[in-house]
Amino acid sequence: MTSPSLAANPDPTAWISPGPAGTIVVRSGKVELGQGVLTALAQIVADGMRVRLDRVRMAPASTDGSPDEGYTAGSLSVQHSGAALRVVAAAWYTALGDAAETAFGTGMSDVEDGTITADDGRTFSYWDLPPDVPLEIGGPAATPEMVGTSVGRLDIPGRVFGSRRYLQDVRLPGQLFGRMLRPPGRSARLVAVDDGQVRALPGVVEVVWDGDAVGVIAQREDIAVRAVDVLADGCTWKQEPSLPDQYDLANYLRSAPSDETVQAERGDPPAGPPSVEATFSRPYLAHASIGTSCAIARWDTDRLAVWTHSQGVYPLRGELARWFGIDADHITVTHVEGAGCYGHNGADDAAGDAALLAAAVPGRPVHVVWSRQDELGWAPYGPAMAVTVRVTVDDQGRPAHWTQEIWSNGHSNRPGSAGNPPLLAALRQADDPVASSDPPLARGGGSARNGVPGYPVPGLRVVSHRLRTMPLRTSAMRSLGAHLNVYAIESVIDELAETAGADPVAYRLRLLDDPRGRAVIEAAAEAAGWGTAKAGPDGGRGIGYARYKNMGAYCAVVADVEVTSRITVTRLTLAVDVGLVVNPDGVRNQMEGGAVQALSWTTMEQVRFDARDVTSRTWEDYPIARFADVPPMETVILNRPDQPSLGAGEGSLGPTAAAIGNAVRAALGVTIGDLPLTAENLMRDR
Repeated sequence: MTSPSLAANPDPTAWISPGPAGTIVVRSGKVELGQGVLTALAQIVADGMRVRLDRVRMAPASTDGSPDEGYTAGSLSVQHSGAALRVVAAAWYTALGDAAETAFGTGMSDVEDGTITADDGRTFSYWDLPPDVPLEIGGPAATPEMVGTSVGRLDIPGRVFGSRRYLQDVRLPGQLFGRMLRPPGRSARLVAVDDGQVRALPGVVEVVWDGDAVGVIAQREDIAVRAVDVLADGCTWKQEPSLPDQYDLANYLRSAPSDETVQAERGDPPAGPPSVEATFSRPYLAHASIGTSCAIARWDTDRLAVWTHSQGVYPLRGELARWFGIDADHITVTHVEGAGCYGHNGADDAAGDAALLAAAVPGRPVHVVWSRQDELGWAPYGPAMAVTVRVTVDDQGRPAHWTQEIWSNGHSNRPGSAGNPPLLAALRQADDPVASSDPPLARGGGSARNGVPGYPVPGLRVVSHRLRTMPLRTSAMRSLGAHLNVYAIESVIDELAETAGADPVAYRLRLLDDPRGRAVIEAAAEAAGWGTAKAGPDGGRGIGYARYKNMGAYCAVVADVEVTSRITVTRLTLAVDVGLVVNPDGVRNQMEGGAVQALSWTTMEQVRFDARDVTSRTWEDYPIARFADVPPMETVILNRPDQPSLGAGEGSLGPTAAAIGNAVRAALGVTIGDLPLTAENLMRDR
């Protein structure tokens, strides 16, 4: 598989080099966010260079030396970075063999743990190669030995024994602590600041006021927290109601000004009414990481150093350069592990906060940790969405024409996005922001991700409506539009199966012609005991299926639920096909982790707000799934060693949501269109 990451960074030595004390240093542009990807990449390198895994050192991503791979996003790390490292590792292996043959002549044995031993006992290793050894791309890839095995994650021992430092715990010489004051509402503009009382507090170093961005710097974090509370009393704001009605959100999305894009179209829609028409919606969703966002920044004259848990160190560097008007080469951005996240959370915003505050105290690092209220109230949200599906069937009960209309804000507002100042502190200095953008469907799409059904349909029209206004700031969140689109598609497929008098699994198999898709449906159904196990009087069972982005991982999920005063998911059974499996345990963790997050979104999560501001700023107001909510899970992995690896991080979100929704439908006899599946929405939709 050709790697776009390697094409963009063709120097092999930028990726891998022999390190000190017999180590192999690997520099990937992808970062560890808790998904275990660096372990999988290390396995690929260990196999390719024929070294022990414990020799491999995964260097933190940094603009000071790492390849520029953009973002760690889209379930593309193993596909892009893994493919690049596989090729570069093979180049090093070939170079070692060539150098050893030159040194020893013929008769050498194969490499073992990075060392070639000649017949006379002489050895030659990677660490004997000259620094300028020529590396030629195109050598044979290694026979998998470690790839395909569930090795222990490299990062777990440090987490368990406390030797691994998170960004929140980093302390640099001379470090100060900063915190920004958030406005009292979305439209609030700062009129005046009286900072006399704040400056008089012992330990306060500086008060920073730049446009609507205002914050404090202190000698200790607790002083900074106290100082922001005092500062709030000295600030005067002007604001007006600006947010839509939370309880009429779907209608707001459908009626707000938007840009229409036809994502896919073939055939003419029939003249008569559709056989099935259904509407669906989801609310704004928060990332809701257990840890809050964090960053450290230090200015030294015209140079800026930033430590961050951003998913894209290079795009963040570019955004900081544009904001502060300096050359990007004068900025170093280094990844340090922080709160895990799938999507654009507050990590980049915290880095912007730290950089803005640190400019007031040159030479001293400023450490910024967001509060829980900041995290739930001000990080970018996953967009609220509305979907309408209209399907006409043929005389055999198959879909003949499928129309899917999607309304949503865009799903991309990361650093590097065109048209927006994406950092929160910069936004407070700007006019009202334009709406988030959307990736094109050719790259998986944003709101239209998985909006094209994965089943063959003769007639098709998929239209997305991207809102021009952005009541709440939105950006990427795990699976983007696939969460609601798959929920909608699979809910309608269940309705069509019922109309056709067919079993939901059998109906899907009748429609689907992709053998890999059929295989995961069959595997999930078999593992779940579909058609044999019976749900209780309040129970239901449902299935959901999709190929992520219609070009990524295949996943089918069977959900068992109980419907009483609330939805309880009692069992989840997953079947997945991610092509060549690098680390089976890692694939299982990713798929099951995605299923748990989908369960949480689908049954309980929603951002709440009034006319002025977000009101769900605590765990009480924004509950997420807890350990007691996680059901027993079984995951069947269909390994395809002859196929390229596909990402596992986002493939289970849509199918899990759909399976839960269809299980509820089986229990209640009606499709629930509005998410989350709370008692409030169940009663309204029934």
